[in-house]
Amino acid sequence: MQLSPARRVLALFTLALGGFGIGTSEFATMGILPLAAAELVPGFGDDPAVGIAHAGWMITAYALGVVVGAPLVSIWAARMSQRTLVLLLVAAFAAASLASGLMPTFELTLVARFAAAVPHGAYFGVASLLAARIMGPGRQGAGIALALSGLTIANVIGVPLGTWLGQAAGWRWTYAAIAVIFAATLVMALVALPRVPGDPTRSARRELAAFRSPRLWLMIAVACVGFGGFFAVYSYAAEIVTRVALLPESAIAWLLMTIGLGMTIGNVVGGWASDRSLRRTILIAFPLLIAALALFGLLGANPVAMYVLGFLIGGAGSALTPTIQARIIRIAGEAELLGAATNHAAFNVGNALGATLGGAVIGAGYGYLAPAWLGVALAALGFALALWSIAIDRRGPDTAAHHIVATVLGPTTAGIEVIDR
Repeated sequence: MQLSPARRVLALFTLALGGFGIGTSEFATMGILPLAAAELVPGFGDDPAVGIAHAGWMITAYALGVVVGAPLVSIWAARMSQRTLVLLLVAAFAAASLASGLMPTFELTLVARFAAAVPHGAYFGVASLLAARIMGPGRQGAGIALALSGLTIANVIGVPLGTWLGQAAGWRWTYAAIAVIFAATLVMALVALPRVPGDPTRSARRELAAFRSPRLWLMIAVACVGFGGFFAVYSYAAEIVTRVALLPESAIAWLLMTIGLGMTIGNVVGGWASDRSLRRTILIAFPLLIAALALFGLLGANPVAMYVLGFLIGGAGSALTPTIQARIIRIAGEAELLGAATNHAAFNVGNALGATLGGAVIGAGYGYLAPAWLGVALAALGFALALWSIAIDRRGPDTAAHHIVATVLGPTTAGIEVIDR
């Protein structure tokens, strides 16, 4: 793709800015969750733990919106120009984010959060593909990491600032500011993104054919379960800071920033490492995530340990994101947009799973550090599924593992080829 160096940088920055807005929208909710709960959840003052667990549905609603929207939007947009799709998705983000800050009841706020998430998976899918195309051949992992960089940087800058704004001016202003970010992204996208023609030969049937692959479903399961471990802790970071570590409310933003810094570094390392070996990156990052979650469950009440382990949890979890997405895209073959978007749907199943189960163990009276042990179990299960997927690739299509998956999910459209080095 022939672009001037200045326009290439501006186009990549624009894609990352959209990811920054999405990351702030998704993760700032964790920081302002107690504020929204106090206003929207009836009886919050009588039992804050139950109220927080109930308010966690704001996180779950967003995650479910991603799960529903990622495949539907990707199939609908299969023939569309990548530039046009980015413009439509960013406009939808702006409108739904503004609505999230205006809804008067908890139920309507849940609807707005669901709507704000519908474009999420398709955006990161098309942004990853467009960034990889702009960067050139052999840079898929780096392109995915760059598209995701806005998401991770949001956790360093956008989420703490969004949390601070919510605490200072009211949680609704956080979503209003996010709508402004998307409006700016839309203007920049109109100017900077290259025109990429759509593919009129694409169809819903061809896109959906990718889902006949057992390997794809196995990697989707890895993302669904494995990332649930990260979100079991991250969803309730605000409560861990104030009710476990006994730090002031202002420390919430610092923990979110620390986790976000780990996510930013982990994303860069994961993108670099996945271009060299997807398998090796998975074998290193998953055990690190499991160990960090276990130590957080033991030491999270200590402020120093809380910050250090929060950084490690963010780094290990984020290193897996471009790795798993690159693997899913390779398995998806021609349905690359659907494959790229599906990873984010799976990622947000993990978000919903972690937030819901984490809220359940808190609401059951096990304490605010109990989600860390739940996270250990989810991440360990995700790692086991990843090892199974790797074993299938290494042994070929006639293994018992592949036979089991194929029996449950249907045959693949082609034999298994080695997809990693």
